[in-house]
Amino acid sequence: MTLAKAVVTGIVYKTPKTGFTSNNVAVSSFVLNIGTNDELLVRVISKRQSLEEVVNSLSKNQKVLVEGRLQNGISKMDDGTEKRVFEIEAATIELMGGASTGSNSSNDEGDILTFGDMESSSPDANTDVLMDDEEVPF
Repeated sequence: MTLAKAVVTGIVYKTPKTGFTSNNVAVSSFVLNIGTNDELLVRVISKRQSLEEVVNSLSKNQKVLVEGRLQNGISKMDDGTEKRVFEIEAATIELMGGASTGSNSSNDEGDILTFGDMESSSPDANTDVLMDDEEVPF
């Protein structure tokens, strides 16, 4: 069952695996940890040939952004119990930078910055003013 569009960021928890359907279509999947404090795992499935290169370059602990359709289903476990699982059928997968190191001291090109990470490298950057008090239009 497809629920809705989902856009998530997380860290690759398990290295991607690729299999093939009976029609010889490549299907890749990997597990993404989208939790911040607790471990929250979601399986990401990629059936698009255009994403094959990105998926093959992924490795464990790499930060990624995934956009796609959220799906849920029920999976039978080895002990006979049923477990609800959530998956994202990926339409877009983007790398967000290097592996997670736990420190925000340096950001590689491609990282998404938060306001706390955006420190100025020039001493005059904090003195720039977009608008003086006299220029307020109301």
